[in-house]
Amino acid sequence: MKRVMLDDGFGFDICPLSTLQRMEIWTERIKPNNVCVRPFDGIKRDTIGEIDLILIIGPMDFEVTFQVLDMDTSYNFLLGRPWIHAVGAVPSTLHQMVKFEHEDQEIVVHGEDEQSIYRDPSILCLEAREGSKHIVYQAFEVVVADQCEEGSP
Repeated sequence: MKRVMLDDGFGFDICPLSTLQRMEIWTERIKPNNVCVRPFDGIKRDTIGEIDLILIIGPMDFEVTFQVLDMDTSYNFLLGRPWIHAVGAVPSTLHQMVKFEHEDQEIVVHGEDEQSIYRDPSILCLEAREGSKHIVYQAFEVVVADQCEEGSP
């Protein structure tokens, strides 16, 4: 899922109703609540409810409770302070990336970018060095490869 926004100033994790509809997740999974939020436009809005979703970011699965809003947004998910604090993530808007630790490894997720962060155009989404404690993932996509011959894309 592309267009995931991180906002360390926002006190909720947000999922627009349109994202759930595109993912074909039934609205019956939304649990009613009495939460009111004031998103970027400054208008106070009641949420439809909340939903628990599993996000796979890098090598980890996260269960995130999202507040569901019926509004047009430029993002598919907004991860705010609840997710950032639960994971111990360090977001950087300046560098358009977020870092967190998993099994003694530093996981780095880069924001979407018009240009690849890698010099080798055959490596689009994943860089891993064997034996390295530093793994880099570009955006919130994971590419799975069972086996690849060295030098092949």
